[in-house]
Amino acid sequence: MVQHFKFIESELKGAYLIHPFVADDERGAFIKDYSHEVFLNHGIDHALKEVFYTYSKKGVVRAIHFQHTKEQAKLVRCISGKIFDVIVDLRKDSPTFGQWRSYLLSDENKLELYIPKHFGHGYLVLEPSIVSYQCSEKFYGEYDDGILWNDKELAITWPVELVDEIILSTKDQNLQTFKEFKDNLE
Repeated sequence: MVQHFKFIESELKGAYLIHPFVADDERGAFIKDYSHEVFLNHGIDHALKEVFYTYSKKGVVRAIHFQHTKEQAKLVRCISGKIFDVIVDLRKDSPTFGQWRSYLLSDENKLELYIPKHFGHGYLVLEPSIVSYQCSEKFYGEYDDGILWNDKELAITWPVELVDEIILSTKDQNLQTFKEFKDNLE
């Protein structure tokens, strides 16, 4: 069975849930999750600068991260396991500024998420997972920033009942609130 790329635009304009190219047969599957030409044909100019992976235990929350300078567009896919993935529109002039959407990404559904620049991104790991990030800009530690995963104003509905405990890095425990983020916008 062959499934071709399919792009579904989110209500947060510019973000896409993507079904990659998948060819299944008796041996397993061949997956192409990125093609510059195919993405361009769908209005997405995503040139890769860096690709990296995270391995996370069940219950890990990777908070709402972004780079405040040299912003990164990201193509995110859960290669192994299952995550509850969240994006937040941080474009101050956007009609959906401060709104969030969530998606279940897993090795079973093979879905990927295109996250444009000026968005925050985070996820809750529902089972041990490996997540791929294909980024349009290098990672710069000095520009790394984020918002608390459980910020009251954003009010993201995380499915915490699906994990035994939340595992959060010290860095993610000390991130800013959404109000502090808004107060610092130019």
